[in-house]
Amino acid sequence: MRDELAARNQERAVTRRRFVGITLASGAAILAGKSDVILGANASTSSNMATNPTFSLGGDFTVNRLGFGAMRVTGEGIWGWPSDRQKALKVLRRAVELGVNLIDTADAYGPDTSELLIAEALYPYPKGLVIATKGGLTRPGPGQWVPNCRPDHLKQALDGSLKRLRLDRIDLYQLHTVDSKVPIEESVGALKQMRDAGKIRHIGLSNVDRKEIDRARKIVPIVSVQNRYNIEDRESEDVLVYCEKEKLGFLPWFPIGGGRGLKRENPLNTAAKAHGVSVFQVALAWLLERSPVMLPIPGTSSLAHLEENVAAAKLKLTPEEWKAIDALAG
Repeated sequence: MRDELAARNQERAVTRRRFVGITLASGAAILAGKSDVILGANASTSSNMATNPTFSLGGDFTVNRLGFGAMRVTGEGIWGWPSDRQKALKVLRRAVELGVNLIDTADAYGPDTSELLIAEALYPYPKGLVIATKGGLTRPGPGQWVPNCRPDHLKQALDGSLKRLRLDRIDLYQLHTVDSKVPIEESVGALKQMRDAGKIRHIGLSNVDRKEIDRARKIVPIVSVQNRYNIEDRESEDVLVYCEKEKLGFLPWFPIGGGRGLKRENPLNTAAKAHGVSVFQVALAWLLERSPVMLPIPGTSSLAHLEENVAAAKLKLTPEEWKAIDALAG
């Protein structure tokens, strides 16, 4: 989201750390029970491409690597209720029907609206569904995203998420950003206290660099990182490599990036034409093949887009296509 990016840059005056964007792609999911066919060992990929369709999150949750980001089920501008509440509920239910078992949200989406819709659509939750939420950003008004990672606020934010999601424990609770006014040790320390109290199963970070991850891991185990990453924008490449080495899940936000693939003779567009799919589907397939720890969470408010992107999970790029697209790094 461009408003959110501007808010963060203004707040911290650090262009490297940008947060929660709106993906240009639609939602996508791995078909339940068919992941071995879609992205399994029989996939025709090169040796450096990831083929495992699932990921062990924190060592005790097996999730399909294509999840669903629930930011876009809210109202326009990620503010308030959606214009068609029933459609939003249908999108959430359909995503799970199609095999999604990792849904990412945040108390800031709405605010509160996304979490309330998830509970309304899916509670009681099916076995194996992991709902990941975040805290640390506040919404004083439309278009405003203000960090607040003080321990007292994070504790209140967690309790609010637990109530809205109708849960006794959050399986994955993520620090939404790093507050320039609060040392990350204090913020993560508060999350550790809540984990020790049984309110959090696993802790993740969002919009962080490698040094911040190291500082956080000295306080408490970290199982995932959510940073901006796509074909064109790989500013967090070092973080992704770090996550691969340490076996941390990497949730890329803004996973599709810009529109360079729409230009003629572009490898992304060429692959899309060759397979008869959209460039968005190709971009998702590229991400899944990029790394075994990659957990894309594209979102959508459209059932049609959700259905379309389910097909992206079946897409197998040739080694030549993957390498040509990989070379598009900005």
